[in-house]
Amino acid sequence: MYEWNEIVQIMIEWIEKNLTENPSLLKMSEQIGYSPCYCSSQFHKICGISLKSYIAGRKLAKATIDIRDTDHRILDIALACGYSSQDALTRAFTTAFGCTPAQYRKHPTPIPISLKKTIYLPQHYHEIHKGEETMKTEIFKKASIRIEFIPSHKYIGIWDNAALNYGDFWKKHNCDEICGLIESMRNFSHPVVGCHTAGWKKYADKLLYFYGMGIADDYTGPIPDGFEIQRIPASYYMVFYHPPFDYLKSNHSVMQQVEKAAWNYDIEKFGLTDEILGYYDNRRLYEWNEQNCPCYQRHYPEVLGYEILRPIKLKL
Repeated sequence: MYEWNEIVQIMIEWIEKNLTENPSLLKMSEQIGYSPCYCSSQFHKICGISLKSYIAGRKLAKATIDIRDTDHRILDIALACGYSSQDALTRAFTTAFGCTPAQYRKHPTPIPISLKKTIYLPQHYHEIHKGEETMKTEIFKKASIRIEFIPSHKYIGIWDNAALNYGDFWKKHNCDEICGLIESMRNFSHPVVGCHTAGWKKYADKLLYFYGMGIADDYTGPIPDGFEIQRIPASYYMVFYHPPFDYLKSNHSVMQQVEKAAWNYDIEKFGLTDEILGYYDNRRLYEWNEQNCPCYQRHYPEVLGYEILRPIKLKL
């Protein structure tokens, strides 16, 4: 059932490695082992976008990041990203974003750049290899806990008034557009909280999902439609985490383990032990601080791992 999801993901990885070489359908099909016509039709069917348009979007995204984050000449960026000339890049950039590369470099604003797609998800792997997994059991490290202090900061994002989780959120919002906008603003991210891209904020008795990123305190730039900026007060956080892992093989299991630990931890019963604090302290009682601060989610499987951060405070 998922054979072509895996093959299309291989196409996507090949495109990423060959973006600057103007990847062609013929060269890619030779690598995949299927006819160019079949590769093209399956890519469109699964991704919802033509292969040609996807490649054009990824080339433009790479050029956009280089324009924003480097002082290289726009001509050099154009040629390095596979454009035939600076004019070719300028035409593509203006058509997509309504301004020239030079104008964007002077005043970088949020724009919906095209992100790399992920089609072949971990649940597909588990479905395909279910028989194999009955033969062997992967040993995961136990979810651990630590304490982390996050200072007062600003956060720009979309606070949904109904979504309880990731799935609910993306049923109502355009994932590609929102993620592209956030990625285009990475140069404004807060050095401490910039890695946060999602979390939960308490409204009434529910933890509702939000998506965005931390930004510098002095940010005065534009706010994309549907986004808002909130000031988040300083707080200590109890961090439930699993170290880096193989996303494709282990993501589902790791996330389940960390989330089970995070949402079922009874802080009034167990408190903060010497194992968490690094020293023994049985004199202080703690409670969750979710009325004042959000919970955060960090998901960088191969680099950071997976973490859920729940704010805490001393119980009065």
